[in-house]
Amino acid sequence: MSIPNEALQKLLQEIEQKAAFSQQQIQIVKAQIAAKNRESRMVQLTSSELNTLPKDTNVYEGVGKMFVLNPTEDVKTRLATETNELKSDISNLEKKLHYLETTYKNSRDNLEQLFKASGSR
Repeated sequence: MSIPNEALQKLLQEIEQKAAFSQQQIQIVKAQIAAKNRESRMVQLTSSELNTLPKDTNVYEGVGKMFVLNPTEDVKTRLATETNELKSDISNLEKKLHYLETTYKNSRDNLEQLFKASGSR
């Protein structure tokens, strides 16, 4: 069974576009994962610094252009929540990255199959 040249070209173009889009999205997701990892590391460092302070110490947190005095326990609770959210975000981004990499690989495999099929004509 042979595919007409026009249909083959259209199919080839669609697969190439899908592969290019997947590749762009892979780069974006990798950058997002790196940013979330940096943010997670900052939260972890802040939390470890807070753990070295005495329990009754109050700390200042930046809110917009001002600073607010908060007890360390409140800040630790906020940091723990933020850590859990970041872990969840990173996990979701890794799933998305895996999906995009699979899509990209499948597109490349389909392109190779098309070239082999059209070359054997």
